[in-house]
Amino acid sequence: MGVLDLKYKGRLGYCIAKLIFEIFRLKKYYSVKDITFIKRKFLSMQGYPLNIENPQTLNEKLQWLKLYDRRDIYTILADKYGVRDYVREHLGEDLLIPLLYRTKDIKKIVPENLPDVPFILKANHDSGSFVIVRDKNEINWQKVRTDCKWWMSNNYYWIDREWQYKAIEPCIIVEQLLQDKNGKIPNDYKVHCFNGKVEFIYVSIDREGANKRAIYDKNWSPMPFTWANKFKDITKLKSSTIEPPITLNKMIDISEKVAQLFAYVRVDFYDVEGVLYFGEITQCHGGGFDQIRPIEWDYKYGELLKLNS
Repeated sequence: MGVLDLKYKGRLGYCIAKLIFEIFRLKKYYSVKDITFIKRKFLSMQGYPLNIENPQTLNEKLQWLKLYDRRDIYTILADKYGVRDYVREHLGEDLLIPLLYRTKDIKKIVPENLPDVPFILKANHDSGSFVIVRDKNEINWQKVRTDCKWWMSNNYYWIDREWQYKAIEPCIIVEQLLQDKNGKIPNDYKVHCFNGKVEFIYVSIDREGANKRAIYDKNWSPMPFTWANKFKDITKLKSSTIEPPITLNKMIDISEKVAQLFAYVRVDFYDVEGVLYFGEITQCHGGGFDQIRPIEWDYKYGELLKLNS
């Protein structure tokens, strides 16, 4: 049994797991300054030292933005619940995935409070904390509540030192599960913008199956580089060419509206049978630690991205 599995062994197991987890974090995260942590992790993940004083590559410039470009609105836009008001006011309420429930009280995450339709339950303040529910009667809700309690007790800021996550007030949100006509979760279109303009679209394909990746320019021509965690097998990630989404032009237009607030930003969307939905706003893809290969593209996009130093 792993340490994290202890949290499912009653209140005592949860407390022991949390204590071990916090001791580990104290040594690895809490006692290390942002700049020191970022430099160490950057070298480990990228394979070259971070030049924060004169950043040249895209990933170096993302680290610079994390450290020196900090505005209150960034926290609002990183909050998966808080960003909904921004989308509603500035982009259009029709883009929002229907919100079915929200709570800060873990005890309220019970079947009778949740919808009968398929949904996704997730934390608003981090990345990767979610549960997909197609039939709520087939879910172990005690385990889900334990997961939610764990999620809400952690501050995602510490993982990659992305400042905008630090002050988000945690909650659990439940959104309608988007599905295509075959009942599959739609592709995730991640639109990358530099200085107000779309440069490329990173697509996550068949996310519950093969979970492939492809990158296109805004004219939907395949791009000859990858951007992924160094521990992932790129050969297994690459996808064959797919058709552009029906809503591609709308994605680009909306992304460039959002991009006016940033030097760099990623705006995510879902196209469900020609209907466009907003996903999230990400201010630092992969925390700036994923590798761009061939590496010359790291330098090419680094030259393109202009910082307001």
